[in-house]
Amino acid sequence: RTPKIDRIEGDRRSPQICLIIEWPSKQVAEAFYSSDEYRPFRESRRAGSKGEFLLVAGEDVSNVAQI
Repeated sequence: RTPKIDRIEGDRRSPQICLIIEWPSKQVAEAFYSSDEYRPFRESRRAGSKGEFLLVAGEDVSNVAQI
């Protein structure tokens, strides 16, 4: 429950199905995305599918969630 979403890739509306991966920090996620090791997988994934890569802040602005 946060409005803080950084779109890394893609331009469509929010998807109905999401895969969420928890990273130790935003910097670690960005380093992974731009790494030489991930590059061939990223290029293959982008060539064969439509998708998005979003960074979502781990916070609850409504203070309802137990995080």
